[in-house]
Amino acid sequence: MIGKIVKGRSFKGCVSYVLGDKEAKILVSEGVLDTDTKSIINSFYMQSLLNPKLFKCVGHIPLAFSLDDKQRMTDHFMERLAKEYMKEMKIENTQYIIVRHSNTNHPHCHIVFNRVDNDGKTISDKNDRYRNEKVCKLLKDKYNLTYGKGKDKVNVQKLRGAEQTKYEIYHAIKGILPKTNSWQQFENALKQQEISIEYKLKGQTDEVQGVSFKKGEHSFKGSDVDRMFSYGKLNLQLSEHKPVQEERQEDRQQNKYQPSLQQAEPPKETESSVAENIASAVGNALSAAGGLFNIQPANHDENQAEYLSQQALKKKKKPQKRRGIRR
Repeated sequence: MIGKIVKGRSFKGCVSYVLGDKEAKILVSEGVLDTDTKSIINSFYMQSLLNPKLFKCVGHIPLAFSLDDKQRMTDHFMERLAKEYMKEMKIENTQYIIVRHSNTNHPHCHIVFNRVDNDGKTISDKNDRYRNEKVCKLLKDKYNLTYGKGKDKVNVQKLRGAEQTKYEIYHAIKGILPKTNSWQQFENALKQQEISIEYKLKGQTDEVQGVSFKKGEHSFKGSDVDRMFSYGKLNLQLSEHKPVQEERQEDRQQNKYQPSLQQAEPPKETESSVAENIASAVGNALSAAGGLFNIQPANHDENQAEYLSQQALKKKKKPQKRRGIRR
């Protein structure tokens, strides 16, 4: 079971496409006059006028099921799955039609609904793609439906438009990625298949935040092509493809410019320098002690000492501020 989210502006185009198939069958409708195609279109359009500010009021979700589940897909069971899907996706209190198609081997149906609900409020599409995947998985597990065999099993030739281009980009990346070990090689290889890369930068910086792939007129974010093709995951895979010798060479170049962690040992002190240091320390200590110990040499001159003491006091004496009234 796979659901595809589509939003548009024209109920006429969407409804005409869904009901245009010769074998199209309306399984159920709600809130619309389903006598003919024109009446259904008008019903949707009239309710959309309740919220004219909503630019894309058309909701369209094709639900496709595995060929292995074809025998189980009665009209009643398909309708039940579609209704439960809508309920889990919070598509409620609005107009809708569920139409079954039989133009392919895979059983599928189309849900067309009004994104303007019966009260004129907008049905939110926030994170609808992620919720779509979650709901599809929930229903597959609940009803034991067959899981798909992956993108590699999809017949690209049967696809059309943007969907076909997306799968072409997917197969190109998957084939090129293991053979490249840098973004430059990767980009050059994709160019040969007419696929270009567009990088999304973070703000005004040169830091790459995301990547998109473009072929022809269609462009897709890497994560939309496949979860493994986001910028971060691609960058990781490309770095893992680098040869071991190249990585070792880069490590050596980085280590070359790293400063040595070993610090130079201080020079060893000689006996004479030790003695000088001790003498200097003792002298400083005695000088700091001042008159506490009053140590005097034998040839001490009292008059000279008193004179030096008076000079020292004059230098230390701070000038006093003058007090009085300034004129």
